[in-house]
Amino acid sequence: MSSYGPHGLDRRTVLGGAAAVAAGLALAGCGDSDDSGEKKPAARKKGQKVTLTFWSWVPGIDKPVDLWNSKNPEVQIKLEKVSAVNGAQYAKMHAAIKAGNPPDLGQVEYPVVPSFLLDNGLLDLTKYGAADVKGKFEGWQWQQSVFGDGVFAIPQASGPMGLFVRQDLFDKWEVETPQTWDEYEAAAKAIRKKDAWIETFAPTNGNRFAGYAWQAGARWFGVEGDSWTVTIDDEPTGRVADYWESLVRQKLIKTIPDRQNAWYKDIQTGDMAAWVGASWGDALLVGNAPKTSGKWRVAQLPQWKKGDNASANWGGSTTAVFRASKYPQDAMDFAVWLNTDPESIKLLIDGGYGWPSAKQGWTNGDMEGQRDFFGGQKYSEVFEAAGKAVDTSWQWGPAVDTLYQRFGDAFTAAIGDGSSFRSVLKKVQRQTVEDLKAKGLKVETG
Repeated sequence: MSSYGPHGLDRRTVLGGAAAVAAGLALAGCGDSDDSGEKKPAARKKGQKVTLTFWSWVPGIDKPVDLWNSKNPEVQIKLEKVSAVNGAQYAKMHAAIKAGNPPDLGQVEYPVVPSFLLDNGLLDLTKYGAADVKGKFEGWQWQQSVFGDGVFAIPQASGPMGLFVRQDLFDKWEVETPQTWDEYEAAAKAIRKKDAWIETFAPTNGNRFAGYAWQAGARWFGVEGDSWTVTIDDEPTGRVADYWESLVRQKLIKTIPDRQNAWYKDIQTGDMAAWVGASWGDALLVGNAPKTSGKWRVAQLPQWKKGDNASANWGGSTTAVFRASKYPQDAMDFAVWLNTDPESIKLLIDGGYGWPSAKQGWTNGDMEGQRDFFGGQKYSEVFEAAGKAVDTSWQWGPAVDTLYQRFGDAFTAAIGDGSSFRSVLKKVQRQTVEDLKAKGLKVETG
């Protein structure tokens, strides 16, 4: 049986090798093989009208799509909203790739791009002019989708993290906004005495837990030779796990899922007075707790040591072109336009999609459309500073969507049976190594 995927991709290069190491990633060296015998899809003929499908869950994404459609009668985008609850969108995309009928384009977060490469699901955009648009985007975000010599998605947005605070409640209870995680624990204790909660440790939110670990200096994935290294149970992550377990065991924090009905109710009523979130959280709070307008503020993420300046990224997406697209040039042109055109960026910002990856076409002031909700605060300055404090050497590995599910199951079980959060890390470490090996990847655990 040939080792080549449906579009000439040498799967052996995806699964590891020297070409990947040269690029710093062991699942790369991807791209359409020039000697595979496969032809590039024919370009759309002048005057030919086509429709491209686009799967996304970004709020307000319909408006920039409508704008594109009004300006491009020959290339129409058919938007299909997909559920982003518990990774449902990715399960649907992977299933569509396997069935041979994926959309032309899809919303794919940075952490899960490698998973789609293992499915031979994404198109290498280098043959369609990716090098010409690289300079339009923030360098570290562009690199999130670069593997070997290939570029597999167009950056859209990042999610620098911060602390959202109900300032009215903190003032009423005489609680200082925490600058360190020790002060955060002290604030949690003070708020519990008022029969309220500072917030929740959401056991199923592996994405946010990754952000905590990222800020603490963890490095879950890396490359040695032609092998992946996996260190999910490293010491920085252990410190994070110990900290949140302590808050849970002291009953200083809730353990309900965030961004679901019970959580929204607590945010609306003030039963929870803070939230460690990301830049896109402004629109989420405005849309789900409108009666709390004017009462919120944004602060820097608490630090492990006073005076430090470390942040992390939660979320961040790309617009990826799937390999099965019949009109890849048009698909990439749309992806670039969507994420660089000033009118499109404005509409995306208004929808609350995140911190733009484009270098131009917007200003910090554009990110403060909800300033009244935050009591007039210029809160974009907090997220701008957070974005600059993100350690850009963090690297995502394969099968992160599965990793998040592993974390969700293990943390939920640990909270229920009282086992330690350190045991969660050891379990997920072991499972992740097994998952990667099952995909044919070489793995070193250190």
